[in-house]
Amino acid sequence: MNFQGLQAYDVCLQMDLEVIFLPLPKISFLIKLVVLVYICIFAILFFKVIKLAFSYFVNLVVLFWRRIQGNKCSMIAYIGKNSGELREFEDLNDAVWVNVFPPFEHGELDGLATALDVPLDFITDSLDIDERSRYEKEDNSIFILINSPILNDDSKDSEAIYITVPIGIILTADHIITVCSKENPILEKFYENKVKNFDPADISLFVLQIFEQNVFRFLECLKKLNLKRNLIEQELYQSSRNSELQQLLRIEKSLVYFVSSLSANELVKMKIKRTDLLRIGHEEKYSDLFEDIIIDNSQALEMSNVYTNILGGTMEAYASIVSNNLNVIIHRLTIVTIILLVPSMVASFYGMNLDYLPFKSLKYAFPFIILTSILLGFGVVYYFSRRK
Repeated sequence: MNFQGLQAYDVCLQMDLEVIFLPLPKISFLIKLVVLVYICIFAILFFKVIKLAFSYFVNLVVLFWRRIQGNKCSMIAYIGKNSGELREFEDLNDAVWVNVFPPFEHGELDGLATALDVPLDFITDSLDIDERSRYEKEDNSIFILINSPILNDDSKDSEAIYITVPIGIILTADHIITVCSKENPILEKFYENKVKNFDPADISLFVLQIFEQNVFRFLECLKKLNLKRNLIEQELYQSSRNSELQQLLRIEKSLVYFVSSLSANELVKMKIKRTDLLRIGHEEKYSDLFEDIIIDNSQALEMSNVYTNILGGTMEAYASIVSNNLNVIIHRLTIVTIILLVPSMVASFYGMNLDYLPFKSLKYAFPFIILTSILLGFGVVYYFSRRK
């Protein structure tokens, strides 16, 4: 091979290499783009893992904190007053108030019932969330069961915001026992000594104060539900999302629970007052307090019924508004369809491959047909605007 041949071969080889490496900038850009996408996906997954780990760590810390606070986390608390201050005792004999709340260990309730000499059914019935308000008397023990509102732990959109759970009050000669299946804000007020003139040694007054705080709790929850209903009602006129309706259904379920519980509580309180179960008939102060509690309970029941009726009317009105808006939309779409139908009919006629169509031989047939279609469309619009 001579020198010119080698030179020509080098030129061809250089051209081939330029052709081969020409798309490299584009390939490198695609590689960078793919790497960037992978980095974003990895960052999102990394942050999700960090969030889950942090949530798990917080739960562990809370659990550990509850375990090291033995007094607060004790499932059975023996409480009494010493030198005018509310405190918790380790021995049952030193206490007057026994507060029982879950979780329970195996056999713990049996031992408590034996130690206090009360029927085990009094304690287990208090843990049944479907138990109705009532009172019983057996031997030297009195059992009173009332329903109390608490915030629902289940945050699903189909569940009520508030539910009612029973509070069992067991009266013996020396003790008063309160039992609840969940942590109850009413009993926590007494536990934290936030109730005025609270003295667990005065058992009759203690029971009346539980009734009173229970009614106050119902009234407080009713006000919150009514405020939430007003806020949702304002949003309903501006949107038609399902979330607002779901919130209204949750409020309605809560009100159903409230009406049922308040009605049953009122009957129990009236029976207790009529039979003088608490033996307070000769004490005017306690009798007046009990009458006020019954009146407040009736007021809460009436408020629940009123809010239920208002909510039912609101949902019916909203259903009518949605139906009317749907009819208006369908009416407008029908008018638009009819307006577009007339030009479409004219265009479809002249789209036929026929020889005897009118104006086919004219020079300006196409703009004439378009103008005629537009005029017919405006005529239909004018006709519907006159008919409203």
